[in-house]
Amino acid sequence: MIKLLPYAKDYRKQIILGPFFKFLEAVFELFLPLLMARLVDQGIRTNDSGEVWRMMIAMVVLSVVGLGCAVICQYFSSIASQGFGTELRNQLMKKINQLDHQALNRFGTDTLITRMTNDVNQLQLALAMLIRLVVRAPFLSVGAVIMAFVIDWQAGLVFLITLPFFCLVLFFIIRGTVPLYKQVQQKLDHLNQLVTQNLSGVRVIRAFARREREVQHFASSTDDLARVNIRVANLSALLTPATTLIMNLGILVLFYLGGFKVDSGHLAQGQILALVNYMNQMLLALIVVSNLVIIFTRAAASAQRVNDVLATTPLIRETAAGATPLAATSPGFASTTATEKAGATIAFDQVDFRFAQDYGLVLQDLTFSVSAGSTVGIIGPTGSGKSALTQLIPRFYDVANGAVAVDGLDVRKWSLSHLRQQIAMVPQTAVLFSGTIRENLQWGKADASDEDCWQALQLAQAADFVKALPQGLDTPIFEGGKNFSGGQKQRLTIARAVIAKPALLILDDSLSALDYQTDLNLRRALATDLQGTVMIVSQRVRSIAEADQILVLEEGRLVGVGTHQELVQSNAAYQAIVASQEEGAVS
Repeated sequence: MIKLLPYAKDYRKQIILGPFFKFLEAVFELFLPLLMARLVDQGIRTNDSGEVWRMMIAMVVLSVVGLGCAVICQYFSSIASQGFGTELRNQLMKKINQLDHQALNRFGTDTLITRMTNDVNQLQLALAMLIRLVVRAPFLSVGAVIMAFVIDWQAGLVFLITLPFFCLVLFFIIRGTVPLYKQVQQKLDHLNQLVTQNLSGVRVIRAFARREREVQHFASSTDDLARVNIRVANLSALLTPATTLIMNLGILVLFYLGGFKVDSGHLAQGQILALVNYMNQMLLALIVVSNLVIIFTRAAASAQRVNDVLATTPLIRETAAGATPLAATSPGFASTTATEKAGATIAFDQVDFRFAQDYGLVLQDLTFSVSAGSTVGIIGPTGSGKSALTQLIPRFYDVANGAVAVDGLDVRKWSLSHLRQQIAMVPQTAVLFSGTIRENLQWGKADASDEDCWQALQLAQAADFVKALPQGLDTPIFEGGKNFSGGQKQRLTIARAVIAKPALLILDDSLSALDYQTDLNLRRALATDLQGTVMIVSQRVRSIAEADQILVLEEGRLVGVGTHQELVQSNAAYQAIVASQEEGAVS
């Protein structure tokens, strides 16, 4: 947790002054039993009303001032802990957005959400308790023992004898509860994962009529969490009665010993009451210490999980040495000569690729080139590496061997931000963000006007259904675009990609939900209206038949390159794909 304290550097004043005011409150609290003893012994016992009033006023003043100090400490701790949590979440979000795809795959979405919410909350609580109680609780425990010795050394020995018994009880309870709290955290992670899966996959669950099974699965997980929580609660619940028993036994010993001392005149009745109060203060403060141990133990586990994310160094990151080719300085990599086509040139040179070091090769020995302004189709069986190929171009992953070049420059030497600004990618799963249609389109071009939006929608064959909506461009989009059909979502994501007129447009199997006529209209619009290179990944032969070049992949290898006519005549793998789809069409 110490590694995370720099994120609270803007709240040094609150972190220093908060414990100071809490310390003052503890000092005033330690003086209250002495004033009460004087009130009893020198006021009530001697029937001195003036002394009674003086002691009462002094106690009220100390209590009010102590309350003020406590309120100030609470205020400072709230500011510091909430500010610390806000800064930590911001840094986590910033770090997560910097992580490459390999790191994101390793962590997973569910655990990242849990770390940003539950784990950060645990750390906020730990910092708040650090400010409020870390100084006060030990000081009260030690101060109570010292004050007991000030009143009577033999009574002070009772405190010292009581203390080990309490620590022994505390030790056994903490030793039993800390592992259980770790189990609670793990089961809470699993429960969060189930909730996320059920909410995101609710349509699939209903389609397969698995609602009852998922409800039972969720109930089983909540029961497991409840059982562990109950075990922790039952064990923790022993702390109060056990410490109360020790405290009461200690008070009985004080009364027994104090009775003899009062009879002999060595102690007064008020002093006995003061000793009882100090016994209560000491043991209650130690109970707080035990709770702090549990809080800091849970926070330590959370801190480790947060540090794992913050300490992760992305393998792919922006560097100051990143280059920008000359051709990239003009919009969309457009060539400045009239004889050359606009768009990006792509070249793969003996490329091997795997998603992680201990994984097998997804792509092997890929070598091909794509000329500027051409349309390229990529086809192959499921799992042949089509999507993996497209993700190497914007450098979402690095190659294991070989090189990928854009406009003649290896992507590893590019400025990442500039490279990705020139590439628009429409993934397999259409992703829309909460907001309006206009706001989603402006993801592709921040300063897009209404005219730009309608042009992009027209190109993406989405203008007609958007115009039919009562609010047009201001139509709200629900979470994930659930108020649109699959084909409508795909067309909106394509419009978002083409609105900036990118140098390279990658359609990663993003025409699958479109009917054949809409698919044809869209491809023709892209060919005539978009001045750039287009890569279309598709399972449909019809979607890529008119491409200038078709790449055929099989088990990560490039087994065919050419036009539709060339491949139909000479490539067995492509012939098999064409034949299977023609048979499907006939049947």
